[in-house]
Amino acid sequence: QVQLVESGGGLVQPGGSLRLSCAASGFTFSNYFTAWYRQAPGKERELVASITGVGGRTYYADSVKGRFTITRDNAKNTVYLQMNGLEPEDTAVYLCYAYNTRVYWGQGTQVTVSS
Repeated sequence: QVQLVESGGGLVQPGGSLRLSCAASGFTFSNYFTAWYRQAPGKERELVASITGVGGRTYYADSVKGRFTITRDNAKNTVYLQMNGLEPEDTAVYLCYAYNTRVYWGQGTQVTVSS
């Protein structure tokens, strides 16, 4: 059974940090391009960061560049998103995405940045 399970979301004050994790199972994770998307209420889903399966090449949206870091551990079938300097505008549901021959999505984890 294919699963992407996110964790690590929560409520944090502006300027704070969170580390999201996405644990994959049921497919050959290391062969898959993975990414984090986010969706805020009333807004379209947007790509936050991505990382290739081999080589670990990364991409970041301009809005998070310098604040967020995406990494992956293929031995643990897990992709991470370290988020520093969080701003209220980062409030959203964060979803894990994996793509090779198929596309897989996680259920999402809520991140709320508020004082």
